[in-house]
Amino acid sequence: MLKLLQPGTEPLGQFDGLDTEVLTLKGGEVVTFTAVAAPSQPGVSQSGLDKAAFDVFDGYVNPSGTASRPAVTKTLASTSRPLMLADEGITGYGTLFGSVVGGTIGQQVNGPGQYTGAVLGPHTATGSGKVTCWDKPGLYAVSLDACDTAASTGLQPTNTTLTVGTGVTYSAAGLLTPAGSPAAVGGAPNVARLVEFTTNGSLVTTPNTLVAALNSPSGNVSSVGPRQFAFAVFAFVPPAL
Repeated sequence: MLKLLQPGTEPLGQFDGLDTEVLTLKGGEVVTFTAVAAPSQPGVSQSGLDKAAFDVFDGYVNPSGTASRPAVTKTLASTSRPLMLADEGITGYGTLFGSVVGGTIGQQVNGPGQYTGAVLGPHTATGSGKVTCWDKPGLYAVSLDACDTAASTGLQPTNTTLTVGTGVTYSAAGLLTPAGSPAAVGGAPNVARLVEFTTNGSLVTTPNTLVAALNSPSGNVSSVGPRQFAFAVFAFVPPAL
């Protein structure tokens, strides 16, 4: 999930997402444009070609030759430009019917440290197949599940090599990852600088850091636990075109 903390004044725009990727976006991936073949008859879906909403077919590149049009992809190379942040997903995007709490013997639970309740609603790109792309420098946050999740080398609180100002680049799958990590695309530029990791900021669900049971059934003197981080906060400064 992408959070807009102090972003640029507006996104670059909304663009058709690549069919094979658009509904897999969690929000906060680094994306760019790719060229896909346009159908011979504008606005008509053609077998084997990427599909799009009807208004997408108003524009083309080189219409007199092999017509192509842009689509958003999270499959990146070191030379991919422009670099943007995708703002589409499911979890945290206010799906139409919320999510399940309960289930059989209460197995489906949603809270600061876990999100196992089934989401009752579609991906935000389902209606149009489009992706909102942010390209302006600013302060953003991305949920940790949408970053490089490697515990010791990824963009995670468990990576002890990270500090304030660490350079952040991207993986071949568009995931934010520390510069020099095994997942980083070789030769890719930094797109951000790490500021901090944060919790989800909830004051409604009481976190373990505020709870203490001196005579708990478990026998623990205290049930106070560490903070449960949920987001990586970073200054996004994409490279020049």
